[in-house]
Amino acid sequence: MNRVSHQLDLALTTRLREVVGGEVASESELRGLAEEAEGWLRATDAQLRSSEERLTKLNADQASPLTEIAAEVRRVEALSQERQEARRLIDGLEERTRELRTEWLKHRADSGSPLQPNP
Repeated sequence: MNRVSHQLDLALTTRLREVVGGEVASESELRGLAEEAEGWLRATDAQLRSSEERLTKLNADQASPLTEIAAEVRRVEALSQERQEARRLIDGLEERTRELRTEWLKHRADSGSPLQPNP
């Protein structure tokens, strides 16, 4: 993973953790975070599949160096953990989004319609 990609992933995970942890976010930010997180999950899934395929090929070839196999096993483990983290944060974001929308709807209901005259 290159440095810029790593920094973007770090910024995304940091913001996701903040919002899932209770920080307020606008509707547009919630949508944007959800799109970015789903993209992160898709990319991680693709990398994991590729790494698993490479590991299968390495295991099938008896001449494969053990160091390459070990490195690929570590990569599969790291990507599996990253996928679990992405899934956890996406699930948390979905729940937090529902909470914020419910709060907004409740606030709108409590404040009344702007089209109704005040008593």
